[in-house]
Amino acid sequence: MNRLAVLLLFAAAGAAAQEQGKVVEEIVARVNNEIITRSEYERARASAAEDAQQECRGCGQEQLNTFIAEKQKNVLRDLIDQSLLVQRAKDMGVSVEPEVIKQLDQIRIQNNLSSMEDLEKAVSGQGLNWEDFKNNIRNGLLTRRVIGNEVGSHLSIGKEEIAKYYQEHQKEFVRREQVALREILVGTVGKNDAEIPELQKKAENLLNRVRNGEDFGELAKRFSDDKETAKQNGFLGEYQRGALAKELEEAVFKLKKNQTTDVIQTKQGFLILQVLEHYDEGEQPLAKVEPEIMDKLYGERMEPALRNYLKTLREQSYVVVKPGYVDTAGVPNSQIEEVSATPEQDKKKLGHKKFLLFGKRKEKT
Repeated sequence: MNRLAVLLLFAAAGAAAQEQGKVVEEIVARVNNEIITRSEYERARASAAEDAQQECRGCGQEQLNTFIAEKQKNVLRDLIDQSLLVQRAKDMGVSVEPEVIKQLDQIRIQNNLSSMEDLEKAVSGQGLNWEDFKNNIRNGLLTRRVIGNEVGSHLSIGKEEIAKYYQEHQKEFVRREQVALREILVGTVGKNDAEIPELQKKAENLLNRVRNGEDFGELAKRFSDDKETAKQNGFLGEYQRGALAKELEEAVFKLKKNQTTDVIQTKQGFLILQVLEHYDEGEQPLAKVEPEIMDKLYGERMEPALRNYLKTLREQSYVVVKPGYVDTAGVPNSQIEEVSATPEQDKKKLGHKKFLLFGKRKEKT
């Protein structure tokens, strides 16, 4: 889109708002024909602060403030990145509607709601717009699809490279005996005694489904009452001998990879654990740590590859940012300055209202 077209769009928006006697929301950035508003930007900053607080539990206030600032630094960059990726998905004709419905249904089940209408009411009851809620899920799925197709599919890590990394970092793979675990929790906290038998039956049914071949991670994501681990397909962590309660340790350390415990009753509820990996004490063989090395090398390559891809998308797009806001991945000539949305004489006729619009590109000298 050329500069004149952008100016006309902003002017038209301003004029329409003035004619209706409304003050339009501040626009922080424009990404081709899409906009990022101040409220979207502030929601993203608040979400980044919440993530920082979750990840920095036990931190001192100064350390937490530093961590929050670091998280919030790239908020606008990430919003612009997502807009570019979603637009790219639309250009590619990508559709994720079945996945959107599936994810909404998983959220419904996790929150023990009987229908999608109940989920909509629950979302609205928290002050969220239902369409925005669904669109956020859709955009996340579109973003991951494009990254996988356009970036991840081009990353290749060979067996020789994995073996070379293993040889050069063998000390990293000398470990005490430990297990990597996933969980499904059917919670009983706050439930009355009459409900306990039914909850135990639910846990036993889930265990039977796992043992009949259903994916543990999918069931954890849909049915586990531990919301934090459910987001990660039930992943609980890695534990050495002595780190778990005695009852749990005895149950899991006798299991091999992909085996599950029986239903275990705890103070929190009925628990099912799956051993993702069981590491014997000593140096781990390459075959056992190969997936771990693969993930590490893939992660190291994904970030720079993704940033290069996004840089290309930016160069092919029209991205403008309002002065006072920082896009940490901004390309040259990406800032714009505020201009009047309507001629001065029209402003006098319509009254003194402030319209937070911008549109004129600031030329670099």
